[in-house]
Amino acid sequence: QQLEKSAAALNTADMIFAHNDVMAAGAKKVIDRLKLKHDIKVVGIDALPGNGGGLQMVASNVLDASLLYPTGGKEAVVTAFRILNKESFSKDNILQSLVIDSTNVLLMKLQWNKISSQQKDIERQQSLLAEQDVLFRNQQMVLNITVITLVLAIVFGGLAFYSLLDNRKINKSLEAKNDQILSQRNQLIEMSAKAEMATEAKLNFFTNISHEFRTPLTLILSPLEDLLNNEKIKAVAGRNLNLIHKNAFRLLRLVNQLIEYRKIEYEKMQINASANNLIDFVKDILDSFQHSAQKRNIDLRLTNTEHNLIVWFDANMLDKVIFNLLSNALKFTAQNGKIQVFIRREDDQVYINVQDNGIGMTEDEAGHIFEHFYQANTNSTKGSGLGLSLSKELMRLHHGTIQVKSKKWEGTVFSLSLKTGSDHFNEEEKKKEDLNRPELYEQSKIYTTDLDEATVVENNDAMRSLKEQSVLIIEDNIDLLNYLSSKLSEQFEVHTANTGNGGIDSAYELVPDLIISDVVLPGATGSELTARLKSDIRTSHIPVILLTAKGSIEQQIHGIDSMADAYIVKPFNYDYLLANAKNLLKNRVLLKDHYTSDISPSTRLPVSKTLDKKFINDFAGIVEQNLSNENFNVDDICKAIGVSRVQLYRKVKVLLDCTITDYILNRRLKKAKYLLINENYSISEITYMVGFTTPNYFATVFKAKYGITPSEFKKNEIHK
Repeated sequence: QQLEKSAAALNTADMIFAHNDVMAAGAKKVIDRLKLKHDIKVVGIDALPGNGGGLQMVASNVLDASLLYPTGGKEAVVTAFRILNKESFSKDNILQSLVIDSTNVLLMKLQWNKISSQQKDIERQQSLLAEQDVLFRNQQMVLNITVITLVLAIVFGGLAFYSLLDNRKINKSLEAKNDQILSQRNQLIEMSAKAEMATEAKLNFFTNISHEFRTPLTLILSPLEDLLNNEKIKAVAGRNLNLIHKNAFRLLRLVNQLIEYRKIEYEKMQINASANNLIDFVKDILDSFQHSAQKRNIDLRLTNTEHNLIVWFDANMLDKVIFNLLSNALKFTAQNGKIQVFIRREDDQVYINVQDNGIGMTEDEAGHIFEHFYQANTNSTKGSGLGLSLSKELMRLHHGTIQVKSKKWEGTVFSLSLKTGSDHFNEEEKKKEDLNRPELYEQSKIYTTDLDEATVVENNDAMRSLKEQSVLIIEDNIDLLNYLSSKLSEQFEVHTANTGNGGIDSAYELVPDLIISDVVLPGATGSELTARLKSDIRTSHIPVILLTAKGSIEQQIHGIDSMADAYIVKPFNYDYLLANAKNLLKNRVLLKDHYTSDISPSTRLPVSKTLDKKFINDFAGIVEQNLSNENFNVDDICKAIGVSRVQLYRKVKVLLDCTITDYILNRRLKKAKYLLINENYSISEITYMVGFTTPNYFATVFKAKYGITPSEFKKNEIHK
């Protein structure tokens, strides 16, 4: 279209040079349509081969010629980089061009056809090469797989061979171990038989020893009950006889529990269950505890929904469980308390709940209460730690359970469960004997005798004369506390405490001359109590005797390490205890003489108690510093040392065997005596130097002490 618009210019043009062959062909068509009078040459660019290309157009005379020249792209890029790198470059770059016209177009087509043919050959060769490459890759893969397979076969073959050798070794080792195991098994069978024989022997021993214990206990209890029935003897020694009677039954109960525990431990206890009326059975047991409950005004009652409840159980086992629960309930329930026993049936279970409003237990204590030998941390009388553990095992033999729910200071509920019917017992566990009520009565005596609470007996006779020395007894067993208090009160002023913390408070308040303490106490133990008292200046001078059932050498050493003055193992002889007490008090008197003597310090014996020595040194130093102060008094010493007047008076009395006033007066007179002998002061000057208000009072006191006036004493010393 643009060329047709410029048709006028074509009249004078000889040649049209098109940008490419296609545009040149278009120009040729325009010239043909215009039918110009003269011939115009048309030249294109590219001379591309193929149909419609520049070569075909030249060959068919559509175009007169076509130029073929390189693009020069490479030369242009190279020149650009040289310019950027600031290198020298050629400004004139001639590109070689070729004109294709009718003279050489056939040659160019032939060359192009040849090139095309060669290109096709190359493409065919490339195709063949590709096929050969695929074939090669496939063959290489097969070869690799074959090689890997062979390698793996060799490796696995080696492993199999090694495994075979190893298996042979293992088999030989296993055969040796098997022989060893068989030998050990035979040894174990032999040892098991011996252990079973030893277990049987132990059980027989415990069974026999139980009878050996029960025989002397019977010989103790029977004559003892005869003596208790004799009013004349009871009037003289009734208190001691009751103490023996109570503790003999306690010993019998402990022996029974130990034997039954051992039987269960060795799985030798056989249950003999029979059908009994559970309501009547529990009522009989409750009746045996009513006397002890009424003495303390405790409401003990049974609540049941049925009057005739037949349950299969072993009466000789279940009674121990209920006896133990009721005994514990009475021990840990205060006066005017309440204990209720509930019996109910639910489906195929019968439940017996023993509920009290006593001191209760913490959650941690309740979690351990059924463990062997566990004892909750209470201030009450300690048990053996076997009762509830034994009860749990006895309920297990009944195919029943025992559970506890408790809250501290609110109360405790023990729940027993028994299955109804007899299907859960095998034939060997059943018997058809009737309940033995006399035996039930004997069992109740073992548990109820110990419930008669002993109270601390104090001598409140206002007319009795006070003893010179005092003793503090710290013991949680009230019977033993009363016994020692009664015996020692014949020679000492006796004070008592039944807990470790209470004993420490009493020691600080009373400052006794001697302390006798049990080792195992509620609160602070005897060893802890001793260590605290011996490390306190107020009580460090007090001798301490520890009483304990822990008699091993290590335990005795531990007691002495806590600074106890004596360690006596239970059971002890009273005369031996009394001799130890008197000996410690006698040594304390010698220590007083040591502190109050006038002998030279270089000849004094060493003080064994560091705190006592420090107290005397501090006390003496304060007095010496204030001898010239006529207003110096006891309150000044209390403030300086940091103790109360009562504690200061008692400690000085114990260590120095004199009052504070007498000690200060004696020190003033001794210093006055020294000044009269060694210094050249007048009587008046010495009077005020030693804290006396007037010379006349000084002379009176000096003469009362030494039988001579200060003036006469000084003259006699001068004449010497």
